[in-house]
Amino acid sequence: MDLYLMQHGLAVPAEVDPDRPLTDSGAAEVAAVSRHAASHSVRVDRVVHSGKRRAAQTAGILAEALGCARVDAEEGLRPGDPVAPLAGRLAGPGSGPLAIVGHLPSLDRLASLLVAGDEDAHVVDFRNAGLVHLVAVGRGGPTAATIWTIRWILTPEVVG
Repeated sequence: MDLYLMQHGLAVPAEVDPDRPLTDSGAAEVAAVSRHAASHSVRVDRVVHSGKRRAAQTAGILAEALGCARVDAEEGLRPGDPVAPLAGRLAGPGSGPLAIVGHLPSLDRLASLLVAGDEDAHVVDFRNAGLVHLVAVGRGGPTAATIWTIRWILTPEVVG
């Protein structure tokens, strides 16, 4: 299974707008990273997000660039939500490529749990509008969790 984790784009400060929509530059960075990913044949069956405005906007931009019609808010993706339940649902039978748009510290903890088995390991330095590609490479045994590896990381600086 291919899993793509994206931190939402740069958002307006809460004191300016409590809903924290994307800034123009934040939306532009998300679009640039998303277009670059699409140009390298990244495809997903579904994009999920936390339901917060900045994540929903980011998910919409990513989904449009990747040609994905299925975009949904999903429980368990808000900042501070526990990541173990989500990790347990990933790479189930029939799972296709999935993109998750979320927040820190949840994305960092999820990636760390999947890759290192420890949500405090800090295996990825997430950045606004950054996209991390993880791949399920097998299982640790008949009852063990899926083993994941990081395939690549794409940031706005890389796509320029």
